Amino acid sequence: MIGLAKVSIGPDRGAPLRSTSRYPLLSVDGSGTGVVSYAGATVVLRTAEKTGLTTALSTALGRWRRPLATHDPGKIIADLAVAIAIGGDCLADINQVRADPAVFGLVASDPTVSRLITTLATDAPAALSAVNAARAAARRSAWRAAGQAAPDHGADAGTPVIIDIDATLVTAHSEKERAAPTYKRGYRFHPLCAFLDHGATGTGEPLAIALRAGNAGANTAAGHITIAGQALAQLPSVTGPRPGKSVLIRTDSAGGTHDFLNYLTKRRLAYSVGFALTETTTTTAVIDRLMPQAWTPAYDADGTERDGAWVAELTGVLDLSSWPAGMRVIVRKEKPHPGAQLRFTDRDGLRLTAFATNTPRGQLADLELRHRQRALCEDRIRTAKDCGLTNLPLHGFDQNQIWCAIVMLACELIAWTQMLAFTDHPARRWEPKKLRHRLFTIAAKISRHARLTRLKLATHAPHTQLLISGIHRLTALPDPG
Repeated sequence: MIGLAKVSIGPDRGAPLRSTSRYPLLSVDGSGTGVVSYAGATVVLRTAEKTGLTTALSTALGRWRRPLATHDPGKIIADLAVAIAIGGDCLADINQVRADPAVFGLVASDPTVSRLITTLATDAPAALSAVNAARAAARRSAWRAAGQAAPDHGADAGTPVIIDIDATLVTAHSEKERAAPTYKRGYRFHPLCAFLDHGATGTGEPLAIALRAGNAGANTAAGHITIAGQALAQLPSVTGPRPGKSVLIRTDSAGGTHDFLNYLTKRRLAYSVGFALTETTTTTAVIDRLMPQAWTPAYDADGTERDGAWVAELTGVLDLSSWPAGMRVIVRKEKPHPGAQLRFTDRDGLRLTAFATNTPRGQLADLELRHRQRALCEDRIRTAKDCGLTNLPLHGFDQNQIWCAIVMLACELIAWTQMLAFTDHPARRWEPKKLRHRLFTIAAKISRHARLTRLKLATHAPHTQLLISGIHRLTALPDPG
């Protein structure tokens, strides 16, 4: 049984009173000094420095710095990204890092931050291009420092770098510019996103977010072509117009259009995209003609055979003459999940789905599993929404485009921190909420001795040693060239 709290002196009388609270009675005031609430965010700051992100942003945004200005635009954008990484979701949340100058340095005031975003929004294409160039340079440094843990290490046609493209809906809670009714009858934006998949050992990082009006189409080829080009520009290994099969583009059926697949084929990219089954392809006329021996068991996520699911190839029985050469179509049938409703394209009580790929070799079940892992993109989108994408906080469309770029910076700082500081620890796969709760919110005390400023992390915090080892690992990395 939990005992009662210790005796405390009452506020009005001098006689001791016994509290019935099960928590200690505390005398609270605001006189504490040298205390840092988000000291754990130091690991994110070290990542920003070791990847050269802070320097790259300062250089790229130098043209927007006013004469005699105190604050550097690159530092302001980096501070906003850090504020979002530790849990902020609007410009004003930069006050959390402003409160601790001993750790985060000099941080701009709210009016200064707002003026910079407005200034960048008036020249949005150039500002976004500058930020994206800084992101690409920092990504190159981060992947080079990661070595064998880098996403593109050993990438080839058999184990390609995978880019997932998907759209999401972001609710607008007021009449913001270009927010519009969507196909789901909400008043929202409809951004199209591209994320890099780190594979089974990691998470992922954003490559591009194209903010679109709420009524933008889900399967527009032009949108997919644009976002794919922006994503490829972020990859350190892509230097020419034809990256080759070491890069795989993965989408749902929204990307299964002739124009988009022709674009991918011309650039010699590998692809795995959803293929819509219709009454003309059809489940009734084509699937029924497959022999029983054409079906092989599908795999679960761990690579074991899945009970009640099979895959087969449709390439030889479909008319694919209007599609790019080398395209294959693979179909999956399985028992529907409890509560799922069958569609008119399903057959014999089994759910049917298909996808197209130009990968020439590999077991059908392996290719189908690789395509089904596209669902990880939903995790990446959820992570981005946990880092400021859940609600675009500004009124102007160009202002919210700048905000999306800052969201990507926050997500990248988290991903690079995990890749470089926690490479071999389960924290490599923690989502932002867990990172904040276990690492970023670790408190510390500032002390100064012999002209050195020391950050003394809370001894009792359960993950202090993990944080310290991560910071030491980052400190040991060479400075970016």
